[in-house]
Amino acid sequence: MKKQLLNYETLLKVTKAISHSKDPQEVVLMTVDSIKTALDVKGCTVFLINKSTNELEVAASFGLSEEYINKGPVSALKSIAQSLQEGPIAIYDVKDDPRLQYSEEAVKEGISSMLSVPIVAGGYTIGALRVYTAESWEFTLDDVNFVQAMAYMAGMAMEMARYYKGMKDSIEILKTMRDPKSLKSKRRTPYEGVPVSVLPDKESPIQ
Repeated sequence: MKKQLLNYETLLKVTKAISHSKDPQEVVLMTVDSIKTALDVKGCTVFLINKSTNELEVAASFGLSEEYINKGPVSALKSIAQSLQEGPIAIYDVKDDPRLQYSEEAVKEGISSMLSVPIVAGGYTIGALRVYTAESWEFTLDDVNFVQAMAYMAGMAMEMARYYKGMKDSIEILKTMRDPKSLKSKRRTPYEGVPVSVLPDKESPIQ
C-alpha cells in the first residue's frame, strides 16, 4: 500500500459514476475496484448484513481468493463487530487480534492489516466495507476518511437504487392499470364488485 494524499480526482470520478448507477450490484463492484486501485491495497470487500442470521454476506470482493471469501460464515457479532457500532476500526496485525473471527485464514491469505468501516443507508448500518493490505500498515486519517467516504456513497447509492427499483415497479403497475386491455370492460354496472350476499333480491318488491 502506498502512502499518498487523498486522490480527489478519483473520489470525484467514483462519486459521479455511483450517483448515476441504478444497479446495486454495479455500485458495490465499482466501490471495491476503485478502493483497491486508489489505495493500491491487496483487496477490498463489501459485506451486507443478513438480519435473519446476523451474518455478514459478501456482496462484492476484489483482490482476494475464492478460498478466503468462502472460508465460512462471517458473524456480525464476532468479526470486528465494533466497526458496525462505533465506526472505523483498523487492525495492524491480523495474527494476534481477538477481534478477528478468521485470523489464521487471513494469515494464510497473505493479509497483514485490515480496515473496517460501516456502510450506512437510511440511518441504519446495513453492512461493512473492509480493506486488506499485504504488508503491516498503519492507516492514516486520510486513508480512513477516503474509505469511509466511499462507504457512505455506496450506502446512499444502494438506497437510491432500491428506491428507483421500487418506483420503477410502481410505474409499471400503474401503466398496467391504465392499459384498457388489462380491464375486462370500461363500463361498470351499478353492483359491480359488491358481494352477492348484499345485492338486492330481484324477487322482492322495491321498498
